[in-house]
Amino acid sequence: MVTSLSVKQEAAWEVSEVRRLFLTTSGMFSLVQLSTLGSSNGPAEALMVDGYFTICTGQECSRVCVDHQDGEDTSEPSLGSDIYTQRERPVLDLRLCISCWPCQSHRTPNPGPPNPKPPPPFLRELSWTPEGDAGNQTPGAEGKHGAAVILAEKLKDVEPIVKIVELDGSDLVKDYSDDIERMLGSKMKSVKRLAESAEDADLYHDFNATLEFDYYNAMMINSADEDGNYPELGGEFPLEENEHFNNLLVNTLQSNIQVPTNVYNKDPNILNAIYNSEALNDVFINNFQKDPTLTWQYFGSSTGFFRIYPGIKWTPDPNGVAAFDCRNRNWYIQAATSPKDIIIMVDISGSMKGLKMTIAKHTINTILDTLGENDFVNVIAYTDYVRYVEPCFRGTLVQADLDNREHFKLLVEDLHVKGEAKIKNAMKESFKILNEARVNGQGSMCNQAIMLITDGAMEDFESVFEEFNWPDRRVRVFTYLIGREMTFAQNTKWIACNNKGYYTHISTLADVQENVMEYLHVLSRPMVINHDHDIIWTEAYMDTVLPNTKELFTTKAQSLLLMTSVAMPVFSKKTETLSHGILLGVVGSDIPLMEVMKLAPRYMLGAHGYAFLITNNGYILAHPDLRPLYKDGKKLKPKPNYNSVDLSEVEWEDTEEKLRTAMVKGETGSISLNIRASVDKGKRPLFLTNDYFYTNIDETPFSFGMALTKGHGRLMIMGNVSVEEGLHDLISPDLFIASEWTYCETDIDPAHRKYSQLQAAIRYLLGKEPDLECDELLLQQTLFDAVVTAPLEAYWNALMLNDRVEPGVETAFLGTRSGLMRVVRYAGVETRVAKKFLTPADKDNLFTIDHFPLWYRLAVENTPGIFFYYPVSDKGVKFVVATTAVTVSSEGRTAMAGAIGVQMSLDLLEKRFWPSPKQPPDTDCSVIEGVCPLSCESADLNCFLVDNNGFIVLSKERNEIGRFFGAVDGSVMASLIKMGMYKKVSLFDYQAMCKNSHHHASSARPLLSPFYVIAALVRWFFSNALMFLLDFNLCGLWHSDYFVEAKAGYHTSHKQKKVEALQPCDTAYPGFMYDSSVREANSLIKCGRCQKMFVVQQIPDSNLVLVVTQADCDCSRQYGPIVLDPREIKYNATVKCNRMKSQKVRRRPESCHAYHPKEDAKECGGAAAVSMTTSLFSASLLVSLVLHRWT
Repeated sequence: MVTSLSVKQEAAWEVSEVRRLFLTTSGMFSLVQLSTLGSSNGPAEALMVDGYFTICTGQECSRVCVDHQDGEDTSEPSLGSDIYTQRERPVLDLRLCISCWPCQSHRTPNPGPPNPKPPPPFLRELSWTPEGDAGNQTPGAEGKHGAAVILAEKLKDVEPIVKIVELDGSDLVKDYSDDIERMLGSKMKSVKRLAESAEDADLYHDFNATLEFDYYNAMMINSADEDGNYPELGGEFPLEENEHFNNLLVNTLQSNIQVPTNVYNKDPNILNAIYNSEALNDVFINNFQKDPTLTWQYFGSSTGFFRIYPGIKWTPDPNGVAAFDCRNRNWYIQAATSPKDIIIMVDISGSMKGLKMTIAKHTINTILDTLGENDFVNVIAYTDYVRYVEPCFRGTLVQADLDNREHFKLLVEDLHVKGEAKIKNAMKESFKILNEARVNGQGSMCNQAIMLITDGAMEDFESVFEEFNWPDRRVRVFTYLIGREMTFAQNTKWIACNNKGYYTHISTLADVQENVMEYLHVLSRPMVINHDHDIIWTEAYMDTVLPNTKELFTTKAQSLLLMTSVAMPVFSKKTETLSHGILLGVVGSDIPLMEVMKLAPRYMLGAHGYAFLITNNGYILAHPDLRPLYKDGKKLKPKPNYNSVDLSEVEWEDTEEKLRTAMVKGETGSISLNIRASVDKGKRPLFLTNDYFYTNIDETPFSFGMALTKGHGRLMIMGNVSVEEGLHDLISPDLFIASEWTYCETDIDPAHRKYSQLQAAIRYLLGKEPDLECDELLLQQTLFDAVVTAPLEAYWNALMLNDRVEPGVETAFLGTRSGLMRVVRYAGVETRVAKKFLTPADKDNLFTIDHFPLWYRLAVENTPGIFFYYPVSDKGVKFVVATTAVTVSSEGRTAMAGAIGVQMSLDLLEKRFWPSPKQPPDTDCSVIEGVCPLSCESADLNCFLVDNNGFIVLSKERNEIGRFFGAVDGSVMASLIKMGMYKKVSLFDYQAMCKNSHHHASSARPLLSPFYVIAALVRWFFSNALMFLLDFNLCGLWHSDYFVEAKAGYHTSHKQKKVEALQPCDTAYPGFMYDSSVREANSLIKCGRCQKMFVVQQIPDSNLVLVVTQADCDCSRQYGPIVLDPREIKYNATVKCNRMKSQKVRRRPESCHAYHPKEDAKECGGAAAVSMTTSLFSASLLVSLVLHRWT
């Protein structure tokens, strides 16, 4: 309705602008001349908006109420005392007549109940206006959103039994940490029982060199041929799917054995050790019966085999290789040794050329793989001078976390041989680094060792050892003689034997693994002799060995894919071998971090609250913002540094690292921080104030933390209803509860595992399963929420039954803090655009173990009763979601009761919106300059609905929906930012992956000579022929497994040379937030030969603005797009170096076993029994030398 208005002049009007665009609730652009009696200041503009005139002059606007009678104007209004006048900026109502309440409701005083017109069908779901009693409601913020009113009224009805409580974070963090301690304590008891059983079995067993013993080999079981014959060590091994073990096929009545391909499965040492470990089978089963929450239990033998419970079918890699070796796993290495400082010295003189250098590099990488985050390392390459592989690490030790280890591996690949070996200076440098670390209290402050990798030692080293290491021999020296040449074997062995180390001879790639592992057994001697059974806990890791791990990547929360292991060493108790310190192996068990974090229930933490765990080194074990995976093409892969993400890299607003430092030190306390958070995959920034509470977990190296958001995060509604009343409403087809939350513990009794959480809760409440362990408080809240929200089910269903739902409104839904959801579908799955929305696959919009739904989190951060609209674009499927929060107030406190929303198709929004914003055909255009009549359907105008973060909700071009507006029209977005309508928020990502600018050093070599390609091919042939013959050693003549391992080693070494396309990096990226105090903006943008006009107006009761721009003026040359793409933070060399080697506050492990007086240091290794014809070896070296000179 557009009307002209004559107003008696009360004051001089300010000069208005020549032209403005407005959108009325009747759906029209209107531009109305206002006659101003006796005014010399020019015309004003009046806009009729459903009972209101909005009069604008200059920057001032007045809204004048006008009475309606049956939809018709009564008369021209005057500015009298009986007319309500409100000073404000122009009103722009996107609700498109969501609730066209007449003006009387805004009068003061109210003369009586209003008699509203029924709302149109389309907006009934948005406004939630109930039928029938609508006329008895007082319109306003609540009246506009009837479903919210229904919920609020129901809450008011039960107010006598409702209480709003403020959560005490200090009490909660203590309760949850105690629960975690009890859980982890039970796992430690299970591991102790395994260690005792394994040691007793060995004590009473005498080695039998001729022992014949059959066992179930996990790779060979259930592999019958066409005639039904099973291979040796195979046989039939019953397996059945088990939900507790990720639905894998397992045997919970028996364990079985995995043997790496490079270990002979009939070796007498292997057979005796497997025979001994049979005693563990009963302990495995007994442990699982005592603690049904246990997952994998295992024993890793020092001989190389791996006993796992429950038994499984082991799947080799595509080459048929079982490359998994338990002795390489962190749980084995950390349990077998104390923390250590390691200097790796590698000879890169000319004599190390060819295969020797390949073996040396593989040896370095294997040593690096044996280190963990409690260890420290550096790598030195030497010829006639000392060269640090990473110059930045000169003279120091760096933490051997995953990030640094991978960094060293890349640098080692670029090593090239040159010059003559002078080992003395390199040895002095290594001792100096270790001594300085010990004196200054740096590094591990425990074991120290030098790893010498060379093909010969010709110098006299005695003076170096006398100066730096004798007589205490605090630093062990391990030597690795590379190649077939044995000339310098005695010298190399002498170095190890006189420095409490160990000497090994590595002549093939297949020898590397076994020989490197020897140093771990030597370092374990003091601990073994002393019989110190230290329990260790590993850092977080991702188990990619077991089947279906890739499926888990896509079905579980990334931050909770990880696990930790508890492990304990197993020693020989035999008196005759005491001084030898024989390590039999390591027992352990895996603990999924998801199960640990379930002990801090999500419903207690609120929409933005969360719990987290860190290690003694400050690295994250579990945190909802931890993202351990990245997408490489279509595949999800673990990031190279996924388990060395520091707390400060996630809680980056803790700039002084007060929270991190306190937690690493194991302190108990709290701290408050103002933070910039983000939701919706980082696109939408939020400003929050978090209260952090933290404490340590006794008998572990872990600390537990918890964040509660101030305000609604710490206030919780407590309601109570009878079980009978609650059950009546809980058993409803439209009601769901969070499937990943623990309402009742269904994993303790195997008979309960068949129940969903809702089924278990109902059976418990009915008394059918009294043995279930359930969260009484959560069930109480769930029953209360079911009762309170029940009227909405009836209301929504009535709309559908009465055919009052317009096509395109697909889903209505609500959620409460207890994880309860009600979902009503107005469209079948065949016709529904958003087929995935609110299905089990739609993790972002469900209550999960690590977050509340996205729509819930967005709603609670906006004014209750005001809808938050946002576009969704999922693999080409686009739709819109609108959501709003509902609150309850009691005794001066206001708490969040839940969130209500609707999901609709774009077709519906377009159908209703595009015909509305236009002037009628009979508009008088005689006084209008430019386009007239105006319409968003016109090609002369571009119209957008944009949300508060700058994302397009509606556009003429479908492909623009969901995109950031600045990327579509940088000129207008730049103007809006300059005007202050949108404000930039800087965000950071310290877990990003960026394109690798690193190129292999030899990548340009083929351009140097046309003969290089031919030479490379010839050298490849001879190198691989030589590798084949070397790997096919004496043992391999009758054990073909060695050949498979050699093949695998070759492929591995080749793959390592491939530079990853992406690498970890730090990035900064912008987010934008709308300043709601700026309700409108309009301007002209000069773009070369044209001027671009635009108008922007805020839409009441929403988070949206309407943007109308002139379409025929292209400003893309003058204004580039504004994008949200992350920008890599580049550090200069100095800063980068300081960041890499900086040592943050950390807490060292409490135990250290570096020395024992009874240790027998004479056990220091010997030469490998591998031989090769001199003529073949000489020929191979000759070919290598010739090819080197050619290239």
